[in-house]
Amino acid sequence: MTKTTDKVALDQWYAVETVAEIADAPITTRLLGQGIEISKQGDGFCVREILDDGGRGPALPVKEKYGCLWTTLGTPERSIVEIPEAYESDRHYVPCGWVKMRASGLRVVENFLDMAHFPFVHTDILGSEPHTEVPQYKSEIRRDVDEVWATNCSFFQPQMTATRPEGEFTQLTYRVPSPFVVMLYRACPTKPGRRDAIALFIQPMEEDLCRATPVMYLLDDEASITQLRRFEQVIFLQDRIIVENQRPLLMPLEPRAEIPTRADSSSVAYRRWLKEKGLRYGTTAEAG
Repeated sequence: MTKTTDKVALDQWYAVETVAEIADAPITTRLLGQGIEISKQGDGFCVREILDDGGRGPALPVKEKYGCLWTTLGTPERSIVEIPEAYESDRHYVPCGWVKMRASGLRVVENFLDMAHFPFVHTDILGSEPHTEVPQYKSEIRRDVDEVWATNCSFFQPQMTATRPEGEFTQLTYRVPSPFVVMLYRACPTKPGRRDAIALFIQPMEEDLCRATPVMYLLDDEASITQLRRFEQVIFLQDRIIVENQRPLLMPLEPRAEIPTRADSSSVAYRRWLKEKGLRYGTTAEAG
């Protein structure tokens, strides 16, 4: 595998490691088909490309944000996504670790947006029968901020939080601020008018291989960090089974390649947005 030539993919910021996990020994990983090395350097961190001869290239841009180290192989025109909830002092910051998946990172984003699978994949946690219908919601590309949003979403969830086993309909909002970052805002049952914020940062290693880390900013005053982390990890590992069994592993952007239903409104908007951007990496267009 070699580094992609897709400028849209290259010109993005990517979370590539949890800062707390970076020790003295360098970490080697991959980003967009390119080997990279992450290392400590004085009081900060350094990321370099691994060259074909085993040497190291010049230092890449790096930033620390949301507990992660971010880098880019290109020249991003936009900053790393802003998450205002990250700066609110009464929230629990819950990093949930990384999960590797044999699939396009775009498939992972799309799975995150999909409410229809809740009763069947996350049974008795995020959904349950007979509550299988996805009520109509609004999906849009917000041109002023260049993001995809899905609003007025609601779904019956039998276990609202790690410590709240009773079920009820919850209000959800989805946001895709960049091709490989997706967010969920969920109405907090114990704090009327406020929402929990859950972000998913995806590191596309190869077109059909990625790592992802959920990072949560929660208002739950009852659960321990361990309980909150375990709750999210169970959900994410259930998702991995589904994502890895989708075919093709890459995402088709051709309108007739996969037939959407009304529940897939957010996915339709996401794919249209990616196609407008000209993104090829992780899609069947790049493979072709």
